[in-house]
Amino acid sequence: MKKRYHIIALLGLIITGCTNNGVTQEEPKPPKAFIEVDNERFETILGTYCWSTKDQAECVDKAGPIELLEESEPIEVSPGESVAFIMEYEPKPNKIHVLQISSSEESEVEISNNHFTAPAQKGIYYYSYGAWWMDEKKENTSTGDANYAFAIEVK
Repeated sequence: MKKRYHIIALLGLIITGCTNNGVTQEEPKPPKAFIEVDNERFETILGTYCWSTKDQAECVDKAGPIELLEESEPIEVSPGESVAFIMEYEPKPNKIHVLQISSSEESEVEISNNHFTAPAQKGIYYYSYGAWWMDEKKENTSTGDANYAFAIEVK
């Protein structure tokens, strides 16, 4: 009986050694991003991205914000309300870009301290929140990027 137990333990070590081997089991994915409105947090939808972890890298091309959000309800906000971007991940992206889409018009959104102000006019607005983790040593080189989609409805 002891011998059998020893062999099983040894096999367990071999299996563990093979599966861990310094490579993560999960597919590489960017961190989740949230928006916060009036102290309530909402998850965004991950769009197009390129991301790598250890020895794995993945680039995924997805539809635009409007198509990604077809089955989602917009987040209700008041005119001029503050909307914050939250990402619980280190390091934080060091370059961001936010695009607002409404009535087939696109415009850049001014971001200050990870916040922007909701439009004053009522309606549904779609957003693409682009985040880049730029290499600090190599100019114009990204170590990862992700686009997140969300929609708000100004009531």
